Amino acid sequence: MLTLGIALLGGVLFLLCYVSLRIALELFSARWSRTKRLRAHQDRRTDEAWRRSRFGRPYEHVADLMAAAGWRLRPDAFAMLMAAMALGGAAVGLLLFQSARSALLLSAVMGVLPYSLLRMRLISRQLAARLYFLPAIELFYQCYLVTGSRHVRTALQKMVEERQLPGEAQAIFEALYRNLCVQGDDERSLRTFALAVGHAWADYYVSMMKVALSEGNNIGDNLKELIDDMRKARMDDQAERHRLLEIRLANFSPVGFLGLFLGINFRLNPEGSYRYYVLDPSGRGMLLNALVLLFGSFLMGLYLSRRKM
Repeated sequence: MLTLGIALLGGVLFLLCYVSLRIALELFSARWSRTKRLRAHQDRRTDEAWRRSRFGRPYEHVADLMAAAGWRLRPDAFAMLMAAMALGGAAVGLLLFQSARSALLLSAVMGVLPYSLLRMRLISRQLAARLYFLPAIELFYQCYLVTGSRHVRTALQKMVEERQLPGEAQAIFEALYRNLCVQGDDERSLRTFALAVGHAWADYYVSMMKVALSEGNNIGDNLKELIDDMRKARMDDQAERHRLLEIRLANFSPVGFLGLFLGINFRLNPEGSYRYYVLDPSGRGMLLNALVLLFGSFLMGLYLSRRKM
């Protein structure tokens, strides 16, 4: 009897703990959902306020870039990050080089660095998406025909669910479908998609999608013409990708040469190299100038990559 009573007491305690834990989890989930909805509503109001302000165009530009690159950071937080890195660069310049010129140079380099990395991430995503954009449009065309050519959202959903595309291309089309279903701003969703692909063919595809979404027209013939034109221009796209690869190799080669130069100096004369490049202000100034020139070369490579794309 004693054993039976202990078992019943343990069962009752277990049920009480289970029910209490379940209620606590439901309350926490409901509170978290309310907080998330309230935060999303506040974020939308903040976005609208920024876009109506005099900083609206830069804010929208950065928002489009981050959405196309797949970054989930808010534009105002991104601006704060740039400002913090600029202040950090100025502090490092004053601490290590002890001159106003060094502080200004490092502040400019560190302040522009997040935007440069954002651009580099977007270019890398565009290169990966362009490799598989033709197979993606062919798959979309097949899904569009299978679904009866009635609604592009249905075809896009079927295309995304089949998951036949590689990494970046799959992510870009998933983001397009999600934004078209959730965001409520078709024009902005299509603009972000075109920016994520970064090609004239994406602009043609977006113009077709605009017509299909707004007027409900059948775009099957237009998609077939687009696929035929893309197949004919495949060799030109291959040549452009080779040029972009050459630009990127030329962009990062100075870093390798500088590392090789410093490595040889420290290998042959460690003590003298340490005294000159670390302890001597003129040596540190030379390294700072080299860093600024390398960063300028990096920016030039990004600019040329954008022009070629």
